[in-house]
Amino acid sequence: MEYMTIKEAAEKWNVSVRRVQTICNEGLIKGAMKFGSVWAIPSDAEKPIDKRIKSGKYKKSK
Repeated sequence: MEYMTIKEAAEKWNVSVRRVQTICNEGLIKGAMKFGSVWAIPSDAEKPIDKRIKSGKYKKSK
């Protein structure tokens, strides 16, 4: 199986390196493994859906 680095994934998915690190830490990439401080991401992995709020409007529950 072929693997890519966080930097390669960030370029492929057009997101920041930090965002890919966060996605990996949250376990959203199937097959991603951590070796020490380095992540190995399968080269055929798909970019997970971004669940962050993008509208800028935040709801407060009462």
